[in-house]
Amino acid sequence: MTAETSQTLDRGLRVLKLLADTDHGLTVTELSQKLGVNRTVVYRLLATLEQHALVRRDLGGRARVGLGVLGLGRQVHPLVREAAMPALRSLAEDIGATAHLTLVDGAEALAVAVVEPTWTDYHVAYRAGFRHPLERGAAGKAILSARQRPVLGPGDPGYTLTQGELEAGACGAAAPLLGVTGVEGSVGVVMLSEVVPERVGNRVMDAAREVAEALR
Repeated sequence: MTAETSQTLDRGLRVLKLLADTDHGLTVTELSQKLGVNRTVVYRLLATLEQHALVRRDLGGRARVGLGVLGLGRQVHPLVREAAMPALRSLAEDIGATAHLTLVDGAEALAVAVVEPTWTDYHVAYRAGFRHPLERGAAGKAILSARQRPVLGPGDPGYTLTQGELEAGACGAAAPLLGVTGVEGSVGVVMLSEVVPERVGNRVMDAAREVAEALR
């Protein structure tokens, strides 16, 4: 038996998805065409979403995602972190290095989950909440590489290695999360070493795939 659904709610959610997929906003006419409904319906949807700060309209009348979505987005991190923890624990223990899940937050990379190995004499101290530019460090660079090449091509290892970019004497390896709608991030490790051992790159890719599957 098919569950009953709300047509109005469905249309409102579709509006938010359409607006989230564009950088320049959409007009009422454009939304009407994409949704296949008349302009009056779109006006009502936008007015309701505006009341909850989920949509805003600029001076030109184009609708854009509103700041209210940030409040909803903050609640996503705990859910993502919980889903990623088993894979991160396994990665940290296997490699003997600090493992982390990093998500995009504006122009920065934000570590939302960190797991340190339990059996090593020493390891890099890394904390959830640590931020750095996307252009620095393996975690951010892995995310940027996925933006440029969402599908692995010939000769692409699928992971990113860096050395000393965030902390002197530390190197990192990270692989992007692929195929997860609405989540842009990476899984990686950071270690005190001059070079990343050969097996680490592939192991990080495996962990990224595990996290992506847990989030789908």
